[in-house]
Amino acid sequence: MIRLLLLVSVLIAGLIFGTQFADQQGYVLISVADKTVEMSLTTLVLCVVAIIALFFLLEYLLKRVLSLSTYTRGWFVGRNLRKARFNTFQGLVTLLEGDWKKSEKLVLKGAKFNDFPLLNYLAAAEAAQGRKDIIKRDNYLQLAAEQEHSELAVTLTKAKLQINQGEFEQALESLQTIKQDHPKNPVLIDLLKTTYVALGDWQSLKNIIPRLSKANLIDEHEAHSLQERSECGLMADIAINKGSAGLLEHWHTLSRKSRKQVVLIHCLIKELIGRKADSEAYIVLRETIKKQPDNRLIELIPTLNLPDYYPAILLLKEQLKYDEQNSVTQSALAQIYMRNKNWQEAREHFEQAVAINPTISDYSYLAKVLDKQNRKQAAADVSRKALSLVGND
Repeated sequence: MIRLLLLVSVLIAGLIFGTQFADQQGYVLISVADKTVEMSLTTLVLCVVAIIALFFLLEYLLKRVLSLSTYTRGWFVGRNLRKARFNTFQGLVTLLEGDWKKSEKLVLKGAKFNDFPLLNYLAAAEAAQGRKDIIKRDNYLQLAAEQEHSELAVTLTKAKLQINQGEFEQALESLQTIKQDHPKNPVLIDLLKTTYVALGDWQSLKNIIPRLSKANLIDEHEAHSLQERSECGLMADIAINKGSAGLLEHWHTLSRKSRKQVVLIHCLIKELIGRKADSEAYIVLRETIKKQPDNRLIELIPTLNLPDYYPAILLLKEQLKYDEQNSVTQSALAQIYMRNKNWQEAREHFEQAVAINPTISDYSYLAKVLDKQNRKQAAADVSRKALSLVGND
């Protein structure tokens, strides 16, 4: 616009001054080397105006050509970007459908002209693992890691893929690199839970249970279950490394609430039995059963290897005074009598147990006792009853 105004101004000035000096055109002589050019002043002004106009015209044409080139280039760039986005979309869809080979091909094609190829490389890594090509998976993860602001996304994806592949130690190593900078990340915490369980790192699992609950990754029931599992796992580790003495020492460091949980008591007894500390196990069972009788604990009494079963017999008889219809207590007492070869007492209590709640194991025990009493026909009849229960199961 400014150039056009300038050109018009020159033309107007030429017309004004040309009219005033029409009779006095003047004389212009231009000499260059041995060449001379003569013209009137008016002619010179017109030539200058024409040259300026030609210059403006050339500039306009040049801009048009350049803008057309830019538009063409932009059209091709836009076309490539649209195609990249379409390939990425199709690749992600086929990834969800489980077509690993096609998905890998599409997302890689989409990565070529994509402004942010991070998602493409992560999807390609998952597709490569789907094809069991771990080398390519790691190559794609490396390409993803080279993108800006990719550390968290790449590490979490890498850990997920390693967990799915059963590479739990490598997954834990990956997660440790971002654990300090992103301690509240819910995906990180959930992956750590899976890894700790797989590796049997019970203390670490126990430590993150509050964070799992706070992030709403587990409900109250699952939190309680994980707490029990981690405590039982810790007791198993301590039993292996420190024996029954270390195990009992650890047990007494737990809160009173924890020491009342039947599942944890059950784990403690099993570990003590495994370390041949049956007498210590019986003491824990006796004190617990007196305060809170539980069939899961009563079932453990016959499994104990005690020098004297008389205290255990008294304990179970005392429980029967409060609940004579408890088949588990009847069976536990019968098993102890059977171990002591007191066949008559064993038979009576096994018969009461199966009368209350017939089970395959109690029928099998009863058949064995009857056989020891030389009651072959009765033993055969009881064995058939046991087989009938197997058929019903």
